[in-house]
Amino acid sequence: MDYKQRIGKLSSLLQAEGLEALAVETGPNLFYLTGLTFHLMERPTVGLFSTHAPPRLILPELERPKAEGASVAFEIFTYGEQEGASLSAFQAGLTGMGAKGSRIGVEPLQMRFQELNLLQASSPDIAFVSASRVLARLRMVKDQLEIAAMQRAVEVAQQALAQTVPLIRIGMSEHELASELSIQLLRAGSEPETPFSPIVASGPNSALPHAVPSDRTLGARELLILDWGARSEGYISDLTRTFALGEVSAELGSIHQVVQEANAAGRAVVRPGARCGDVDRATRQVIVSAGYGEFFIHRTGHGIGLEAHEPPYIRESEPTVLEPGMTFTVEPGVYLAGRGGVRVEDNLVVTEDGGNSLTSCPRELQVVG
Repeated sequence: MDYKQRIGKLSSLLQAEGLEALAVETGPNLFYLTGLTFHLMERPTVGLFSTHAPPRLILPELERPKAEGASVAFEIFTYGEQEGASLSAFQAGLTGMGAKGSRIGVEPLQMRFQELNLLQASSPDIAFVSASRVLARLRMVKDQLEIAAMQRAVEVAQQALAQTVPLIRIGMSEHELASELSIQLLRAGSEPETPFSPIVASGPNSALPHAVPSDRTLGARELLILDWGARSEGYISDLTRTFALGEVSAELGSIHQVVQEANAAGRAVVRPGARCGDVDRATRQVIVSAGYGEFFIHRTGHGIGLEAHEPPYIRESEPTVLEPGMTFTVEPGVYLAGRGGVRVEDNLVVTEDGGNSLTSCPRELQVVG
């Protein structure tokens, strides 16, 4: 990865927003800019990226060797185990990062109170503000190396599903099935820290978009939703398929056909120049026309990359124009409370002349169990 280029792009984005610097926690943005990962723990770690100075890293002394071995040349500020030692390191690290009244951006969804408090205590004359627009533009368009890693994450996830489906049987619990799917993800080559815990939802639980696997046992004539993903080189996949546990009612079979058609309609409009809202409207129109509009209760999709949810967001009100290299999900759903639900989710990348689905496993309603 060309970290120098990424840091240069960040500097330009910061200047455009009138920010002197960006402060990031250990997590996806620090990894994107440096390739470094650290445990998120009681010892704070913060990267500082300035428009006018080399990158700086504030971290515990025990992590110094990792920082010194990074591909990015940092100014390193460390602290020991003494009470209050981290504050001194933050004060030293922030020296010269901004004049009185200047603004430094922080991650609104990642920055913890502990780190933000240390930043503010170290530089009370500087305003620490949300850098959400900078971070969205920084990572929204993926390069070919990133897309290749995401394609590998998709292939791992699809292989894990292929190994799991023959194990599905009526009478096993959602917990059991989730455990089998998790094991197969690791066996197929996913990094141990998967993007999220698999969703396994059967019967009435499948009408809950973010159901948590329970002790409920899989029953005959029910729908079963599997929502799972893998991680490769830090990048993720996020897929959903819906299955039938034996023969299901005509209506449950019908809503699957509707959702499958909505998924196809959304994928069909993906191209450079289209807007995120266009994709959402395409999927939603199919479901509304079939009479199930009130049961499609979430956006059509969300961006994916280093995180399972990141910009761009595929919702009707989102004006973001699609560009080559943007990656996101298309995952329409219909949820009938107390009866069952359907979701079909694919991972899309915008190409120079259209859109390409990274996912290829069958979308049809498969009978299992």
